[in-house]
Amino acid sequence: MRRPSDPLAAPHTAPSPYPPGQGIPLLAYASLATSMAVVGSYVGLSKLLVAAFPVFLLAWLRFGIAAVAMAHWVRRRDGDAALSAHDRRLLFWESFLGNFLFSICMLYGVKLTSALAAGVVMAAIPAAVALLSRLFLGERIRGRVMAAIACAAVGIALLALAKDAAGTSAGAATNWGYLLLLVAVLCEASYVVIGKRLTGQVSPRRISALINLWGLALVTPLGLWQALRFDFAAVPSGTWLLLAFYAIAASMVTVWLWMQGLRHVPAPQAGVFTVMLPLSAALVGVLFLGEAFGSLHLVALALSLAGLLLATWPDQARRARP
Repeated sequence: MRRPSDPLAAPHTAPSPYPPGQGIPLLAYASLATSMAVVGSYVGLSKLLVAAFPVFLLAWLRFGIAAVAMAHWVRRRDGDAALSAHDRRLLFWESFLGNFLFSICMLYGVKLTSALAAGVVMAAIPAAVALLSRLFLGERIRGRVMAAIACAAVGIALLALAKDAAGTSAGAATNWGYLLLLVAVLCEASYVVIGKRLTGQVSPRRISALINLWGLALVTPLGLWQALRFDFAAVPSGTWLLLAFYAIAASMVTVWLWMQGLRHVPAPQAGVFTVMLPLSAALVGVLFLGEAFGSLHLVALALSLAGLLLATWPDQARRARP
């Protein structure tokens, strides 16, 4: 959203104004669902963008547009602590993995596969977060999360076996696309794990702006290299509008909507709304991009949604707490 990348643990949430048991924060639910639906839509629509722009140029333009839009988020505000050397190192790795490498792998992966495939694979993010948290933070993996990891693995395997509308098996390039999408999931999960170690005294807006600037710096040499050989005049005006939507939605809108929702909804409960990401990406692929949707795709999508819900649905004990 920067992407609202940690559905399980988000910092800087204000106390809810809703007393326990009194009323349902419908607007907060709508914000969370809309945030994830927008994420899924731009993952799906990026299929159109990678058809118009080379991948590194597209990433460079995305970070550049977002940097202009978020320029007022960079400055340190009252209440923000000064960044330590440790924080700066974490911000670099946060951007390298969660912004730069995620964007490149996701865009190339979508280019080689489909919006539907991207949505199914991205649904594995909560399970990947749990797995990396176990490896690097020593957090325990619950039985439900183990089941979620298994669902994600089987769903991705089914995608690799799925046949296109013509009935031909997926080729080597497509399988490389699935692998790149899986690497993107691991990059996003790494972003979340690193984010848990960042200081709690820096606002999400400033962190988003700073890691976007790092992403811009990292991709600029490759972006300029592709820009020198690119015919910008050949790009239709509608594609430029889609690019602007992608940049602003990915870096600003989804973050703002997610944080608005988290002001009134506990983080474990909010995680359930990540179900909108694969659904939205799949709908964009099938309804707007004309992608084939066969029985194996249906089973893979169902498994990805089941795994996502297993990983994010709050425990009964947590739901009972005020």
